[in-house]
Amino acid sequence: MTEDERSTETKLTTTKRRWAAAGKFLTGHVARPEDERLPPGQHLVKDWPVLDLGQQPAIGLERWRLDVTGLVEQRLSLDWAAFKALPQGDSLSDIHCVTTWSRYDNRWQGVLTHDLLDLVMPKPEATHVMLTSYDGYMTNLPLADFASEPAILATDWEGQPISRTHGGPMRLVVPHLYFWKSAKWLTRIDFRASDEAGFWERNGYHMRGDPWLEERYSAD
Repeated sequence: MTEDERSTETKLTTTKRRWAAAGKFLTGHVARPEDERLPPGQHLVKDWPVLDLGQQPAIGLERWRLDVTGLVEQRLSLDWAAFKALPQGDSLSDIHCVTTWSRYDNRWQGVLTHDLLDLVMPKPEATHVMLTSYDGYMTNLPLADFASEPAILATDWEGQPISRTHGGPMRLVVPHLYFWKSAKWLTRIDFRASDEAGFWERNGYHMRGDPWLEERYSAD
């Protein structure tokens, strides 16, 4: 465990590491997105539970910044005004947490990831992105998942700015993967030519995280 990981060690992280080791919540069933709306092992909630690494950084809009780096034709370093000046879009999606809750019909507003990709133009060798948050959290995504149609760099949820507890002022939402892949308090998107594990992936969680395939934990 690295120094950064030790600094974010909480009751939640130790518990979830035990879950990964034990394969907790796995049902062995496989549901297909076209057949089932609720993935296997999930249950519906009406609220939006709060889970984090024990830190909820307060990021004033005057100092907020998003950096887009790595294998792109056009690198970006956006302040809040520049980010809000990008084309804005809407997305309606369900969300599925690896801790077994799911919530239907979430309405998001922000910058759709495919609009960002049109702007930065990933190079042909780019296959993955690494996401970094203001609290030091990191998670990895295949570029194809980051570019999926409903994925959004969200600033608003249900018509209101996303709260600090849920990752405001801006978080990623990739609804077809478990929600740990949708990084809160996002500050950096790095395009890479290979995959690399992030925080939970180094702690026993799956490298991709497809809810319908129950990709909760690493096969190692």
